[in-house]
Amino acid sequence: MFQGHFIVFEGIDGSGTTTQCLLLAAHLDAAGIPVTLTREPGGTPAAEQIRNLVLDPTLGEISHMAELFLYAASRSQHVEELIIPSLERGDVVICDRYIASSLAYQGFGRGLDLGVVSQVNQLAVGGCCPDLTLYLDLPTEVARTRRDQRGGEVDRLEQLGEGLQERVARGYREIAAGEEKALVFDARLTKERLALSIRDALRERWSWFPKERE
Repeated sequence: MFQGHFIVFEGIDGSGTTTQCLLLAAHLDAAGIPVTLTREPGGTPAAEQIRNLVLDPTLGEISHMAELFLYAASRSQHVEELIIPSLERGDVVICDRYIASSLAYQGFGRGLDLGVVSQVNQLAVGGCCPDLTLYLDLPTEVARTRRDQRGGEVDRLEQLGEGLQERVARGYREIAAGEEKALVFDARLTKERLALSIRDALRERWSWFPKERE
């Protein structure tokens, strides 16, 4: 359908998805491969405004269905405005979170029906699905330590505590186990070792993926 490749990183808060997105994008860019690096919720001006709303720690509790629709609205705009045009011109699109996040957080975490979550998201993205999703698996207690060390403002979902994170972590493992286009990595590795492991796996999967620099 598209000329480019669509790679998504998924994992609980603190698993390192943002760091690994940056490292993979830098590796491809250094090899002269066009890259679009983006994130969810967000990625476009309108979608970033929705991100600011849905993660606002002062917002308090909103209905779980409203939360699902907000994420889906951001994703729909993101796909139409940024992801599809980037794939059509042949870029490798690297996205920090995508549909699996909604399944994990709003489905497993919030308890919404997984069929409903999936249907809403399919309406939002149409046929724009990742070529590969990379799951960074990390024990929740290690993720909590990393988030504490990171510091900064805690977003609205992080305020909900470890119970949510544990349900989401279990959800990610179940989603990854049932997905053909998925690879799971041990996120307890150092960021450098993990980045090498990811690149080795992608190189084994795709002949076009660049070799390590000497």
